[in-house]
Amino acid sequence: MILESRLLRWSDEAACAACAQSLAARPSLREAYIALHGGLGAGKTTFVRHLLRALGVSGRIKSPTYTVLEPYQAGGLEISHFDFYRFTDPREWEDAGFREVFGRPGLKLAEWPEHATGVLPAPDLDLRIEVGEDDTRLVRLDAHGPRGLALLP
Repeated sequence: MILESRLLRWSDEAACAACAQSLAARPSLREAYIALHGGLGAGKTTFVRHLLRALGVSGRIKSPTYTVLEPYQAGGLEISHFDFYRFTDPREWEDAGFREVFGRPGLKLAEWPEHATGVLPAPDLDLRIEVGEDDTRLVRLDAHGPRGLALLP
């Protein structure tokens, strides 16, 4: 159930980065699960890269399109970045140990969560990105529960 929503407009990548920096400053992010929605090229991975940089991740930040999961550490925070675009078999959820990953403390970010419907837990925050006619990004943040509300700008 959506408790509250916010609509944002990212006119450029700097606006995306500013949103990521704002989110990174929120203490409740450390245990959050954020589901990222949007078409190919909408900016999901770009947002994740800005968020991870804002959290202090250094080095290469890769898209987990082929690996499904890329783990990161930043200041004692465990971060799991999933991309379920190529996810087709729910048995992979168990075989890969994703249930255990979601059961551990830390931040979980999932691109293409609709490809893993039925196995993913409910997110704290849905971040939906659409490309506008003028190449801006129209972003809707939907909070689910108290943690999601604490993440809204």
